Amino acid sequence: MNTDFYRLAVSSHFSNFPKSFSLQKKVPWWYQILNPQSKFVAQWNRTFLYVCIAALFLDPLYFYFPITGDKACMQTDLVLGVFVTFSRTIADLFFLFHMVLKFRTAYIAPTSRVYGRKELVTDPRDIASRYLKHDFIVDLLATLPLPQIVVWFVIPAVKDSTVAHVNHTLSLIVLLQFIPRLFQIFPLQRRILKTSGLIAKTALAGALYNLGSYMLASHVLGATWYVASIQRQYECWIITCKHEMNRTHSPSCTPSFLDCATLDHRERQAWFKRTRVLSNCDVLNNKNEFQFGLFADAFTDHVSSSRFIQKYFYCLWWGLKNLSSYGQNLQTSTYSGETLFSSFICIAGLILFAHLIGNMQNYLQSTTARIEEWRLRQKDTEEWMNHRQLPPELQQRVRRFVQYKWLATRGVDEEAILCALPLDLRRQIQRHLCLDIVRRVPFFGQMDDQLLDAICERLVSSLNTKDSYIVREGDPVREMLFIIRGQVESSTTDGGRVGFYNSITLRPGDFCGEELLTWALMPSSNLNLPSSTRTVKSITEVEAFALRAEDLKFVANQFKRLHSKKLQHAFRYYSHHWRAWGAHFIQAAWRRHRKRKLAMELLGKESLYYSNVVEIVEEEEGVDGDGGDGGGAGESSSGPSVGFQNLGATVLASKFAANTRKGKIKKVKINLPDSDSLKMPKMFKPTEPDFSTFHD
Repeated sequence: MNTDFYRLAVSSHFSNFPKSFSLQKKVPWWYQILNPQSKFVAQWNRTFLYVCIAALFLDPLYFYFPITGDKACMQTDLVLGVFVTFSRTIADLFFLFHMVLKFRTAYIAPTSRVYGRKELVTDPRDIASRYLKHDFIVDLLATLPLPQIVVWFVIPAVKDSTVAHVNHTLSLIVLLQFIPRLFQIFPLQRRILKTSGLIAKTALAGALYNLGSYMLASHVLGATWYVASIQRQYECWIITCKHEMNRTHSPSCTPSFLDCATLDHRERQAWFKRTRVLSNCDVLNNKNEFQFGLFADAFTDHVSSSRFIQKYFYCLWWGLKNLSSYGQNLQTSTYSGETLFSSFICIAGLILFAHLIGNMQNYLQSTTARIEEWRLRQKDTEEWMNHRQLPPELQQRVRRFVQYKWLATRGVDEEAILCALPLDLRRQIQRHLCLDIVRRVPFFGQMDDQLLDAICERLVSSLNTKDSYIVREGDPVREMLFIIRGQVESSTTDGGRVGFYNSITLRPGDFCGEELLTWALMPSSNLNLPSSTRTVKSITEVEAFALRAEDLKFVANQFKRLHSKKLQHAFRYYSHHWRAWGAHFIQAAWRRHRKRKLAMELLGKESLYYSNVVEIVEEEEGVDGDGGDGGGAGESSSGPSVGFQNLGATVLASKFAANTRKGKIKKVKINLPDSDSLKMPKMFKPTEPDFSTFHD
């Protein structure tokens, strides 16, 4: 019971710690097991590959240690020895660290390579056992500092050692260790190809990598030729020295005289005055029986006695020349070593040169593959247009579109690349490419991020050349177009009405095809696409994003926020179709107001005119009445009848004036709409969906 209580208390106590807290002790880095697919291992493999190539360049420099001169002796270049030893030691440290990493790098279990992500073996014992069985011996032979040990420790400890012994021993060790270091590169390249898929990231880097491999082969060949030349000359000296042994009373020749360390000895000086070593081993001496063969150039050009820089570049040029020409210009002797060396040069040159040309061609063609593909496609297009006998102006439009599409995309199919990616990654890329551009459209500025993401995910690129019709009036609208670059002319004739024409220029940030949005917002829209009310024509080259009908319908069905009143008003405000209708409505209302005002002014003028006529008639009737009373007694009997007639005439005149005014007003009301000067054709209001079934 106490134990359970203690466990409960401890668990409740540690539950207050953050989730990132761990009671486990952090494992040191030297005990960690590395993932072979990790970024660190991939970077190290690539770095170690360059170190291996640099080490392969360093090892042949040991062949330049021996130096010969005019004293018929051989010595060692100590300055070069120190430099090469120091550089080689640094490279050996990289090899040692690579071996340590292999003991701590997991490997894929062979039984899990059937399907899916492979299972890693992280047990240090299994990793060490597998490494010891496979690559450990080769890596150990490549890592051991054998040349340094031989040059600085073994040879000085051996008594009676000469430069010739140093040369033979060192050349043998370098050649033996050069082989495992060379073969260590091939599995390393395979691992890099598995993790990253390519050795060089660019075509230029790949071409330089293959060229560097070819130069490495030339460097090794030139250094081998130099050390073989020194060895060939030393053999000539040995043969001459054997002939001079015990031939005279002077000190006889000994092999130690061929070492420059004995130049100060009296016996050596006395022997050098009488010896024929220089004359018998002179390449320019035609009486010489010793044949130097392909090594004669090293002595005719005084390569062996030159400075290191001159010597190195001459040997590099010799190796590059003979490797590229497959050794065709070599003049060999009957010496078996020369013939074998020449045969090796011929075979290696053939293989390496073919490998270099093949890889260089592949890498260089990769840079022009798109251009060549576009050129072939353009050639096929030209042949097709000529076969179909298209008009010249139509052919020119096709060429202009192909050229513009190439400049915009460089032959890359963006839709195919995006479709091959996962949904989340494709959504993030579309958001990065389209979100800022979509937000430039004022109508989309009213939407939230979720709705904008759904729209960006379904936008596709659209390219149009100059003077091309994107959509014509009356054609079905298949997509909404959001302009990124260029200008577009949008015009309408209101269904072909005579005398009606409305045009507007759309610029970056505008959109067209708004009839499709109205159709998509319909709660019961059918499969029939809406007809375009405007003709859209590109003024310049136009780059835009298109939202297709089915995608817009999907977004409208999934996101009911498109049905909000705020977005409806924003759509009507920024729609050029609605703006044109609103401007036409205001213009028609203004003209009706002008007509009413003109009618009222005309009516006021007519009313004033007829009121003046009535007043004049009434005044005339009053004057006539006064004259009758003062006329005479004979006319008194006819006075009443005349007054009655005047009164009747007045009433008739007033009725006539009233009827005339009514007739004029009716005529104005009837004839004004039919007047040509005030005629205004009716423009129908754009259709909009019934939003009564949706709620804000």
